[in-house]
Amino acid sequence: MANAQDYFGRVIQALSSVPQEPISQIIEILKQTRAERKKIFVFGNGGSAATASHIVNDLLKSTVQPNLPRLRLLCLNDNIPTLTAYANDVGYDAIFAEPLAALADAGDVVIALSGSGNSPNVLRALETARQLDLTRIGLTGLRGKMKEQCDVCVSVPSDPMQVIEDVHLIVLHSIFLAMC
Repeated sequence: MANAQDYFGRVIQALSSVPQEPISQIIEILKQTRAERKKIFVFGNGGSAATASHIVNDLLKSTVQPNLPRLRLLCLNDNIPTLTAYANDVGYDAIFAEPLAALADAGDVVIALSGSGNSPNVLRALETARQLDLTRIGLTGLRGKMKEQCDVCVSVPSDPMQVIEDVHLIVLHSIFLAMC
């Protein structure tokens, strides 16, 4: 990329190409999850882990309304001791699946973030979520296996990881605002 303006243009282009239907579906799922007092588990690696932490913070703190139940959220990549214990003792691909198996109940929701859509630990957690009868929401890029493992998936039509990650945060912020 030659300059900042070129990058901004790529983000705008990708953002304007994101399909709106899955975003609307996610909002409805989260509203139902809130009403039913079910849990929402969010996770990702690297930049996606930072985005997962960020949106859990926003949703927990800033969606409190006196007439509605609070959202019940947990970011699986925030517990570093648990994450490293599973990575060391079981394998890195188990870092999300194993805590999910211990904490989730049928009817809960997972939100998986993976720019590549091919992270083995994210894919394994989505398989665990399927086995536990959880609703599986994904945010990913153009490619990868993740889309087939999600009930609802927002796929960013772009290749550079930075663009994908920026659009993921914007999409999640739009979902957040709909939950306020």
